[in-house]
Amino acid sequence: MAESFFDRVYKNKTQHTPDVLSCLANLSNDEVFTPPEVVNQMLDLLPQELFQDPNTTFLDPACKTGVFLREIAKRLLVGLEDKIPDLQERIDHIFHKQLYGIAITELTSLLSRRSLYCSKYPNGPYSITHFDSSEGNVRYRRINHTWDKNGKCVFCGASKEQWDRGENLETYAYEIIHTNTPEEIFNMKFDVIISNPPYQLSDGGAQASAKPIYQLFVESAKKLSPKYMTMIIPARWMTGGKGLDNFRNETIHDRHFTVLHDFANSQDCFTGVDIKGGVCYFLWEKNTEKQCDIYRHDSNGISFSQRYLVEDGDDIYIRYPELVSIKNKVWRNKAVSFETIVSTRKPYGLASDFFANPQKFGLPPIYDNPIENGYSILGLLSLKRVVKYIPKDYPLPKKTNIDKYKLFITNSYGCGEIGEGSAMPVLATPGELCTETFLEIGAFDTYDEANNAMSYLKTKFFRCLVGIRKQTQHATKQVYHYVPMQDFSKEWTDDALYKKYDLTNEEISFIESMIVHTEVTTNGGKYQPIRNLA
Repeated sequence: MAESFFDRVYKNKTQHTPDVLSCLANLSNDEVFTPPEVVNQMLDLLPQELFQDPNTTFLDPACKTGVFLREIAKRLLVGLEDKIPDLQERIDHIFHKQLYGIAITELTSLLSRRSLYCSKYPNGPYSITHFDSSEGNVRYRRINHTWDKNGKCVFCGASKEQWDRGENLETYAYEIIHTNTPEEIFNMKFDVIISNPPYQLSDGGAQASAKPIYQLFVESAKKLSPKYMTMIIPARWMTGGKGLDNFRNETIHDRHFTVLHDFANSQDCFTGVDIKGGVCYFLWEKNTEKQCDIYRHDSNGISFSQRYLVEDGDDIYIRYPELVSIKNKVWRNKAVSFETIVSTRKPYGLASDFFANPQKFGLPPIYDNPIENGYSILGLLSLKRVVKYIPKDYPLPKKTNIDKYKLFITNSYGCGEIGEGSAMPVLATPGELCTETFLEIGAFDTYDEANNAMSYLKTKFFRCLVGIRKQTQHATKQVYHYVPMQDFSKEWTDDALYKKYDLTNEEISFIESMIVHTEVTTNGGKYQPIRNLA
């Protein structure tokens, strides 16, 4: 691989002098600051002649530390040396005519200007270039949210209850995504838009619910019609999620995305920052349409593939080309999806906090001890699995499959790694129910069928295919979409599944290598009725 600009000009000159922005990026905090080395990896994606053109314009629409603009300035100072030999003239030209930013808060505006101009106020005596205004080309405007009748911001979905704040507090209403006409902010065209935008904002939902907003920055940047765009964002968009389905669908079909660096572990970019599902940065080119150069970064190193972000018939981006091949073999005969026997939320209409207060839901009391000819219910109380009991005539919201065998599996587990297993799935007999904490799989007429389905859940094959859509701890019905249904009159093993789908040695090795250490636990491998788990 050719030596990068960072290696040639930056890294070697600073190896004995810690960069304050590198130190800031490595601090433990709630904000995700971009390390200079990651910034330079992103800048290396761009045609390097851009840094030799005095007319190239750059915008960071979400400035935090100013690191993107600072690193661009370094490249321009080198690239324009022949065209503008005088250093001060070159500095003035670059900072006045080529570099622009929009800070996300008043504090980050000061930090960004300090990084770029060496002064918080570029009209002061310590700035390396002089502006008539105190903000230079790094602007900050306090923006208010626009509330709809439901108390949500029409632009970002923020909660009025939480974010309708006084003048002394930040609103976190980011300028570029709180307008229908972002092109009017600077009233100019930009050749390059580059950023690490804010990732999410509380929407006022339960349990500190948060709505992703990074996709709004990508969408607003596209409205500015730059020649190039590169951003680093969470990778959860690849499989969709809260508020991301439309963005995912548009992105995977956009063939202007020409380079993608995908990090399964966010800490490979941001030290000490755990972002479920990983992160990615990309290059989007206005005037180019082609297959995407994809670099996958994981514990096995860096692998390269060249393909479109989506195949015909799919609705998500599949991270691993090996999984694409396996998926295609599984579905070449149009198999039935395992998803068809997985329930939606609340299989019996009982909320996750039902045990704590049944009366809250207009339901009668429940009991701690078994009731003759009654039902048993598996749920959580104080984060522990417990069993409660009800009589048969209890007014359950849903009564489907009560008298069948079925499996109960948690709807949240792991962190989104390929191959991780669900914690302790349960084989439930007739008369055994569950709360919203679990999804129901089945129903089955016999114990043997349910037990054979349990054997399928434990295979590496099953767990690997679940991983196509599962990139976070959430395990909804949809994560089982690419898992094929089987004949549960018999037990299933990995060897039998590999043979059935004619997997190659390479495909088998991939599955075996991707299974993480988390194992599927089923009470020591022995079935116990729910009532015995109490």
